[in-house]
Amino acid sequence: MSKKRRLSPSEEFEIMKMVLDKFLWLGFGIMAFGLWVSLVSTFMDGVWYMAAGAIVLFAFMYIIVKEYEFIRY
Repeated sequence: MSKKRRLSPSEEFEIMKMVLDKFLWLGFGIMAFGLWVSLVSTFMDGVWYMAAGAIVLFAFMYIIVKEYEFIRY
């Protein structure tokens, strides 16, 4: 028998929330940097950073929804 401890669903959810929080801050940080760049430099340079931040957020949203559906069924 394995001596590894299994996590309960609530513990898994709490860990997932902590990890997701970091990725959300990453996406928000990229978008905020894009806003700053658009105010300081050219507008289009800032838009590219904001688009990159949005892509990061949507990518992680897709991964989480896919993983949640996998775990649920």
